Amino acid sequence: MPEPKVLYMPLRSERFTFSDILVKDGQKVSGGDILAKDPDNYEVPLLAPRAGTVRLEAVENHIVIEDVAQLEERADIAEEEMLHIEKEMGAGGIKRYKLLSLGAWQFFYDAFTGQLPDPLGTPQAIVVSTLSLEPFLARGDVQLHRRLLNFTRGLEQLQSLLEYQPIYLGMPNIRSEFANLIRNQIRGYAWVKMLEKPLVYPYDDFALLARRLELRSSNGPVWAVRTEGVLAADRALTETKPCTVRILSIGGTGVSQPTHLKAIPGYPIRRIRDQYVFEPSARVLNGGIFTGKILPEETLGIDVECRGITVLPEPEEREFLGFIRPGWDRDSYSSSFLSAMRNDFRERLTTALRGEGRPCVACNYCEEVCPAGIMPYLIHKYLYANLIEEAEQARIDLCVECGLCSYVCPSKIDLRTQFVEAKDLIAKEKEEIRQEQLRQEEARKREEEARKQAEENVE
Repeated sequence: MPEPKVLYMPLRSERFTFSDILVKDGQKVSGGDILAKDPDNYEVPLLAPRAGTVRLEAVENHIVIEDVAQLEERADIAEEEMLHIEKEMGAGGIKRYKLLSLGAWQFFYDAFTGQLPDPLGTPQAIVVSTLSLEPFLARGDVQLHRRLLNFTRGLEQLQSLLEYQPIYLGMPNIRSEFANLIRNQIRGYAWVKMLEKPLVYPYDDFALLARRLELRSSNGPVWAVRTEGVLAADRALTETKPCTVRILSIGGTGVSQPTHLKAIPGYPIRRIRDQYVFEPSARVLNGGIFTGKILPEETLGIDVECRGITVLPEPEEREFLGFIRPGWDRDSYSSSFLSAMRNDFRERLTTALRGEGRPCVACNYCEEVCPAGIMPYLIHKYLYANLIEEAEQARIDLCVECGLCSYVCPSKIDLRTQFVEAKDLIAKEKEEIRQEQLRQEEARKREEEARKQAEENVE
């Protein structure tokens, strides 16, 4: 992509909210400078991908960088902080600090929760996935193109953060030529264990991989990272350079030429739409077709976690008598359409897939496709009746938020969104209970201390 003249850096992404602004309006910055931090996520930084002039009031919820110039990047690392960390934690602490400060830690996940793990914590294992199976997201093989050496160096850097914990490397075929190339590069490294994964979505999901490896959350966190995260670790720890470039996918039936491209956070979305999107009326998603979220019009630039942009045509009018069409040219998970009698064919994917929303018909298709083995239709009924405890007992916590249930639902019920919101509500209630228990425990301790003090005064 051509270099932009202006960058629009969103202050929010899927996991991060960069509310601690560290720059001033009109300030000159260099590539790699820290613009803001997320105080609720271990001070993870928002880095300036290019040199330029900061504008804080130009666009709401964005840091705008004007007069963009592609100059030499620098590592925005405080020397005093480095000396303190080296004294307290040694060389391993410095590496973790670099991962955080140089933007590489943004690529890491907790395999069980999907949140950002503690950079100073000790995982029971690291799961590395070279696969990206969700349609219209950047593929792992594209990320690895001509960067095998960087990838294996990144694996070595990850291993240096551990003691005896293993690294599980997930690949589609551990006997392929590509797997042999990696195996030759890491020969003799007993800490890397190759894991073969089927090329079926969503078996690249970190939670499913952790369960397959029989890793339990009670034994500690499991760090999870994709191909781009290993490459970012190599860049941060081997070259001490900021990680500001991402490889994105531009796909969907509303795109004229689906492709992968290198882009930096803040790259204007309007320029991408003008170059690749041909549909005048289209829904733009930040992410893939199953888990992507609608990109609001007020978001002007690519955020720091964007892995792909999916574009789907959005019909502006209802289809005339669409409910009585026999479905010769419609695909469906069920066999209710005449298309079940045809061989494989391509249906144009739009936001009108499955028609309009209807009540649940208890078809059980969502349970058939669920990789977590839960019963989405039953949980949906519990949530509809506001039976949160029953939904929790039905193991809604096992949902990996893959979106397959929503995709196959003939009633077009957005089960994934319901479950995500319900899990957040349950987690919030549990946290409130925990905080209340802590307050009661503190009050009990104060009463006990006051009682002892009173007894001592009497004596």
